[in-house]
Formats: sequence, structure tokens, C-alpha cells
Amino acid sequence: MPPVEGGARESGAEGGAPLTFKNTFAGRDIVSCRDLSREDAELVFSLTDGVVSNSVRLEGSLRGKKVALIFVEPSTRTFQSFYVAARSLGAEVLSIHDPEISSIAKGETLYDTVKMIEGYGADCIVLRHPARGAARFAAETASIPIINAGSGSQEHPTQALLDCYTIKSKIGRIDGVRIGMLGDLRFSRTIPSLCYLLSRYSGVKIFFIAPPLLQVRREVELYLSERGVELRRVAETDEIREVMPELDVLYVTRIQKERFPDPTEYERVKGSYVVDAKLLSYARSSLGVMHPLPRVDELSPEVDRLSNAWYFEQARNGLPLRKSLLYLVLGEAG
Repeated sequence: MPPVEGGARESGAEGGAPLTFKNTFAGRDIVSCRDLSREDAELVFSLTDGVVSNSVRLEGSLRGKKVALIFVEPSTRTFQSFYVAARSLGAEVLSIHDPEISSIAKGETLYDTVKMIEGYGADCIVLRHPARGAARFAAETASIPIINAGSGSQEHPTQALLDCYTIKSKIGRIDGVRIGMLGDLRFSRTIPSLCYLLSRYSGVKIFFIAPPLLQVRREVELYLSERGVELRRVAETDEIREVMPELDVLYVTRIQKERFPDPTEYERVKGSYVVDAKLLSYARSSLGVMHPLPRVDELSPEVDRLSNAWYFEQARNGLPLRKSLLYLVLGEAG
């Protein structure tokens, strides 16, 4: 691993000793949460804890490395957190953030873009793309690690990692968590990744809260069922109020108009649910509300003032977690 300052909790070293642990991420693609084990996730969480507490300092540890950010789809939080993370680690950043002013607008293929960036000496590519399967294709194309920063409506694994990190930091555990996932579960890419990662933990119960048209995709449900995760579908408003007291976490997603193949379908379901103080009055006071952001009208601003609001802290966790992940992926096997 590149040298860093700080203590190594995994090795039991004293503060100030070199950070040492078995790095299972070195040179590895991060395409799907289905490829991650519980041990993988816990390694990222442990290093992120060190970054958050300042007991581990990664600044400058990737000096001499180049991180390419290829974002063919709009992004604020994911792009900026990866950009700031890479720069703080000392890496040079190669960026395609506006495809309209790149060769992508001229019809350049993803294959050619990846090979071009690779030829510029990039050590890693962080890719966001509107097509399902784009990240997997890029990983098969490139000889350097690919980190999936959002692949169509398919997956968003680094979001799931920071979501689970947030849950663990707020509750103290992920095992046994009872989580309601509300909103657009069909077209969301955060929901599948979060479900896959939660399936690595024991005793998790998931409530899918959405109208039939927006319920979670069948492949996600089958994956969870095969791994023994307890599931429940919820659609009716009265039923939502009934399950609220059971939840530790309510994970809210916006209805993604841009992903609907038929605009009339969007018109049928827009505004289906709104999370506000009244709905939260049915929940336990310890319930945490999460949202990958941006929000539209599904999460009332009045919730911002409540202790239930975890979503801004959730967003802030993106920087230390992505900093830790870049450090691991671009480090050496330990």
C-alpha cells in the first residue's frame, strides 16, 4: 500500500504506525455490489472510520497516480466527491464531465473513449453512463480498474457502500436492520446495489414501498429471496402507516421521469408518496430517513428540521468513503 499516516485498527498497531491490512481491492473493478463480500464492505467502512475521525490520513498517498472521471450523465454529489477525493489523495484528475464538448458528442464509442483515456496513462476510470451494462463493458475493455459511478438504471455500488456505512455509523450495526425502500424502486440504480449489499448481512428485513408500476425489479427480488432476505411489498397508504413503526430506516427515492419509456406511465405515478412530518409521526422517534438525492417533491423540506433526517450526513459520507475506496483500489495487495 502507499504510505499513509495513522493507526491501523486491523493490525492492532499503535497510533502513528503504518496502516497495514489485507487489501482485497487492489487493482479491482467495482462494478456491482454482487461482487462484494461482507468482508470487503467492512474493510471500506473501517478505513472510512479512520478518515472521518482523522486517525488515518490518506492525503497525498496517491501522488503520481491519475484518476479519470468519465461522466456521460449529469452528476453533482458523485462527481464532486470523487473529484475532491482524488485531488486530496494527491492524484491527477482527467475529467470528462460535459459530454457535449467531448468527442462523445461526435459519436465516439465507449470502447474508444476508454481506450483513449487508458492511453493517456490513467490508473483508474470512474464511469457514469446512462446505459445498463456500460460499467461491465468498460471493465471488460480496460486493463485498468473501472469504478461504476452509476450505470443506467442498473447499479450504483459506491452509493450503496456509503448508504450502508451511514446506517452502521448511525445505528451501530447493519445485521438485523429493518429498512423501508420507498418511491421509484423499478428504475432506481441505488436500490438494487443497496439490496445486494444488505444481503451480505444477517437478519435484514426489507419493505418495498411503491405502487405496482414502480415495484422492485424481479431479478433483484429473486436475488434476495435466494439469500434468505425477508421481504415484504407495500403499496397502499394505510399499509405504509402500519409498517412505519417497524422500521429502523426509511430510504426514499425520487420518481425518475427521465427513465420512463412512456411519459403517460410517469403521469400515473408521479407524487404517489410524500414523506413529511405527518407520515413520520407514525414511526418510532429513532427512525432515520435517507435519500440518495436529488429530491423533487417526495421528501418534504419540513423533515430537514427533524432528528430523523440523515440524508445530508449520508451525502457528506460520500467524500471520506470514496477517498478510502480510491486508496484501496489504487494501492497494492496487502
